[in-house]
Amino acid sequence: MTTTAPLPVSAPTLPDQEELIRRLLSDTPLLKDTPDHLLQVVNVLESYGIVLDAYSKNLVDQGHKQLLNPFPVFRFFHEGFNLKRLWDHLLGDRINFEYAEYCQKAMFWHGTGGLDAYLDSGAFQDACDRIIAAKTRRDPLLAFTNSLYRGFAPESIRSLTTIYCLGLFWRVMSDLFVDLARRYRIGEVACVNDVVHHIRDGLVAAAGSPITYKVTVAGEEFWVLPPEAGLTFLVDVAVPYVEAVFFRGMPFLGTVSYNAQARQISPDISDFKYGALYADPIPSMGAGIPPSLCMQDMYRHLPEELSRWYDHHGRAQVDVHVQICISFQKSMFCVTNGAIAGTMPHPLDSQDPEQQAANRAYAEAWSGRLMGCQRVALL
Repeated sequence: MTTTAPLPVSAPTLPDQEELIRRLLSDTPLLKDTPDHLLQVVNVLESYGIVLDAYSKNLVDQGHKQLLNPFPVFRFFHEGFNLKRLWDHLLGDRINFEYAEYCQKAMFWHGTGGLDAYLDSGAFQDACDRIIAAKTRRDPLLAFTNSLYRGFAPESIRSLTTIYCLGLFWRVMSDLFVDLARRYRIGEVACVNDVVHHIRDGLVAAAGSPITYKVTVAGEEFWVLPPEAGLTFLVDVAVPYVEAVFFRGMPFLGTVSYNAQARQISPDISDFKYGALYADPIPSMGAGIPPSLCMQDMYRHLPEELSRWYDHHGRAQVDVHVQICISFQKSMFCVTNGAIAGTMPHPLDSQDPEQQAANRAYAEAWSGRLMGCQRVALL
């Protein structure tokens, strides 16, 4: 009796930078186009879209109701407060809006793009001064704190403005993801590239939508982000969100040392690589890791098709949150792919050498960022 030695299994070859550039310039999806990937991405984005609907409504409501509120303890009760909702909230039987706040803090902290540039402008400071003057006439506590700490109230308005804009961004993305699932079920979305095209087209359609923000203080309306600021959806909110949440992110407590002497965190936040595309999905559901909250929210709204798929992959329902995290990361590559395609300087089929060179330079810049990501997720 003879035995045959098992053939060695070679490690998968990760796409290098030239391959990423080729995919971006040839309208080939970054994520490998397979039936399993399609099933995961569409279904996990559907559950995420349902969650984003709640996130969006809550953040927009905060923008309307929490202006300069020093104790916003009821900010998560945008649907109204009652004892049952309070009890459910305390038991954790609810949407985890803390993850939405984590994303907002990442955008607020990294401060990239046109929105942040406007928040540094004199026009925004003037708006803050008018709002604070109107608010302090009826709020002695704010008047006192503002006299002691002149930067506190403007910074609070700046933060709430970011909250409101993120709510507007997620409103578009929620509708986009839910519609993707609808098109998938009627056969209009049949491959991963269709997913990327759907996201690209949705982002492009909303690209020029104005981003404005108005608040009411003592019956008087004030523009925080007026129409003349010229802020728009794609360039001023969507791309900064991708930069802050998909790429940079923030280090999670308990996973790295914040001790300056340990030097585990770069002193330059532009070097941060803690975003969704870099994340190791294994620690999902670990204490202190905000995406765990998002995974739980998606688990509560998981489509049956994806739940059945998890029954036969990984360790079935035992590690379902980790599996959701992996699927979610794959879907975020599709969203990033769609954002890159939607902001490409020129059409991919252009025959103009200068336009082709500009497209290649744009693809090279993005591919350089993607080289440090979890490229194994693309296989």
